[in-house]
Amino acid sequence: MRRGLLLLTVITFVTWVGARMTIVALPLVALEETGQAWTTGLVGGMAGLPLLTVGWWGKGLRDRLTSGRALAVVAGVNAAGLAIIPVASLVGQVGAVALCASGLVTGVAGALLGPAERSLVSDLADEHVARGGRTGPAKWLAWQDLAHRVSMIFAPPAGAWAVTVLGPGSLLWCQTAVVALAAIAFLGVPAGGTTHHEEPGGAQGAATPERPVSALAVLRSHPQIAVGALMAGVGGVCWFGFSLGLAVLGVEHGQPGALIAAGMSGYGAASVAASLLVPLVIDRLPRMPAMLSSWVVLGAVFVALPLVAPSLAGIAVVAAVGGAAMPWGIAALNALISEQTGGRERRAAFTAQTVLHSGGISLGLLAGGALIGWAGSEAVLLTTGLLQIAAAIVGAGWAWKPVTSKPSTADARTAVC
Repeated sequence: MRRGLLLLTVITFVTWVGARMTIVALPLVALEETGQAWTTGLVGGMAGLPLLTVGWWGKGLRDRLTSGRALAVVAGVNAAGLAIIPVASLVGQVGAVALCASGLVTGVAGALLGPAERSLVSDLADEHVARGGRTGPAKWLAWQDLAHRVSMIFAPPAGAWAVTVLGPGSLLWCQTAVVALAAIAFLGVPAGGTTHHEEPGGAQGAATPERPVSALAVLRSHPQIAVGALMAGVGGVCWFGFSLGLAVLGVEHGQPGALIAAGMSGYGAASVAASLLVPLVIDRLPRMPAMLSSWVVLGAVFVALPLVAPSLAGIAVVAAVGGAAMPWGIAALNALISEQTGGRERRAAFTAQTVLHSGGISLGLLAGGALIGWAGSEAVLLTTGLLQIAAAIVGAGWAWKPVTSKPSTADARTAVC
């Protein structure tokens, strides 16, 4: 089991490095081949559609993604989707159709792959502990999150360098090859044992093959997971306040690009530093307080950013506070899902987490530019910050109310199928 868990962590690191490097090249290829700026966002935009609808079309598929072999198939589909654009470039046919097709295929694969990986990590870690291992799901998921976050420090600069040296088309071929190799590596990951027999916590047959578990039903039966996922969704929708808001705020202060660079650098560096500590203490970390405080701190950071602008040092320091807070909340939610669910419920919960957070980011970015243009960057930063704080306050009352009135709620998973 330990070998499979290590392999999954390495795959996460390598594929995220490739993905962050490709972000630099993809818009350049679209612009170079089509000559139209509006096509640069087609791949990302189309990739968001399968993510937002995966709860509808992916319900049956996700229950089959319980082994490295199944994940290898999805990764292979992802590699095929990535290859569409460089192949089309070879024949001079890069256009809206090719860009949309690539976005849809990679979006379908990504919507399935992320939750399935985290579910398999949890399943394998459960089995590892059952066989006498000391490292449970919470810690392995924290290591996986670290592998994801580390890439944000060096991958974008490396992508910029690779585009200069190799060209954007060559970089897309490299990313396709990386994902194809990851698909092969998945074959070395065993199946999760808990998906075939008893659910964690003693729930025998918590979901029959004929009745896939609804993500909504899982959230209803696990209020603390629901609160964590919904806070992540609100945070995702509000993220444009940081990314787009700082970019516009810099222009307003006569420092185009400077404020967003300082903010992203401070956030990313602190996020990685905190992620190094999380696996060491995650087993002693109180779940709900960690989630609630993370989103309150991030909301307060959004509110404080306009107050310290246009100081680059001030922006970097304030953003670093938010970056240092977030890994704790994410790790706590991952741990909560791994502890309170198993099997089909676990996959449904991780899918809900991904849809709400990543889908929220897509929706926020879609509408964010117009909102900033209408209300102004400072007002948007203040509003999005207060929304995240309010979500945490409301979530606190919602999460703990069922616990005091229904002591048996912790066992609700035995009835949700």
